Amino acid sequence: MTPPLFLIPDLGNGDTIVLTGAEAHHAATVKRLAVGEPALLADGHGGLAEARTGRVAPDRVVFQVVTRRRLPRPEPRLVVVQALPKGERAELAVELLTELGVDEIVPWSADRAISQWKGDRVARGVAKWQRVAQAAAKQSRRAWIPAVAELAGSDEVARRITGARLALLLQSGADQPLSRVEVPADGEVLLVVGPEGGLSPAELALFGEHGGWPVRLGGEVLRTSTAGAAALAVLSVRAGRWG
Repeated sequence: MTPPLFLIPDLGNGDTIVLTGAEAHHAATVKRLAVGEPALLADGHGGLAEARTGRVAPDRVVFQVVTRRRLPRPEPRLVVVQALPKGERAELAVELLTELGVDEIVPWSADRAISQWKGDRVARGVAKWQRVAQAAAKQSRRAWIPAVAELAGSDEVARRITGARLALLLQSGADQPLSRVEVPADGEVLLVVGPEGGLSPAELALFGEHGGWPVRLGGEVLRTSTAGAAALAVLSVRAGRWG
């Protein structure tokens, strides 16, 4: 079984790493690590250490470092603009995207999205997505934690499309199948995932003007909470990140 992964801001360069706070509590109380057990420690930015558990206390765990390495940032950079799903489906979308290797998630207030963040809900929503992404990154043993951007409107999404190396608009009924898209080896590949009702005509027009290209997954119509993950898996294969 793969050792559990814990996050720490700085891996340092010594023979030991000391974990404190909530992560130490999780290691000692939830995972119940015992002396000598293996563990992985990551800084969330590609730094990864393989270690053995030393001293264990409820709020402090000392690890003996076995090896250190730094994993390069994956290329191309895969970014998903996710229309706000409703209820718990939002957490599911973030979890799946993170587990499947997304590099950045951009929450988006789409025209047809049932869920909308207003006022204080904006900051709370972004923070919640960040927590879910962090937990999912730990679960999937990722050395890189995906970024969660601020809530975007359609104008901000259009600007992101302009700056991307390749920008795809997930749209049922599109002529171009995603499975046949040529994906660049580097740069930013941006995927726009609309709400349950799909992209509005105005959004399709705006994003198309800025270089977005409509693509379809298949004959089935997926929920917005799972469509992005399915498309991301296809992109990962096409980009050579899986294989």
